[in-house]
Amino acid sequence: MPTNNLSPKINSIKWGSIKTDEGQQYKDAKLYPGGSRAWDWNETGTHHTPGIQPADVEELLDHGAEIVILSRGFHERLQTSRKTEQFLTRKDIPYHILQTESAVDKYNELRKDHKVGALIHSTC
Repeated sequence: MPTNNLSPKINSIKWGSIKTDEGQQYKDAKLYPGGSRAWDWNETGTHHTPGIQPADVEELLDHGAEIVILSRGFHERLQTSRKTEQFLTRKDIPYHILQTESAVDKYNELRKDHKVGALIHSTC
């Protein structure tokens, strides 16, 4: 785990695999200032529909994220729950919902100068 407060860089993304500069590899990942972990959808009841849940995002904020990136998958099949968007809006947290490769690019760009968190889905 990094000793600084930067979010880990995503070194590579391909179908079913996310690799970070921490040396971690995930299928789906939660990334936040100071670290990352596997994103287990079963923990919060996330499914492709209705999509990413507020509890998934809340963990990123608990780790200090001030901007959130949500990936939709390579073929954009993962949705984001309306409740999640409302949660972020109420908290005044800027967020981006993007196709996975675009999400990784945006995340890697923002992490250099901002406290950013991301949920990255590496398949569909």
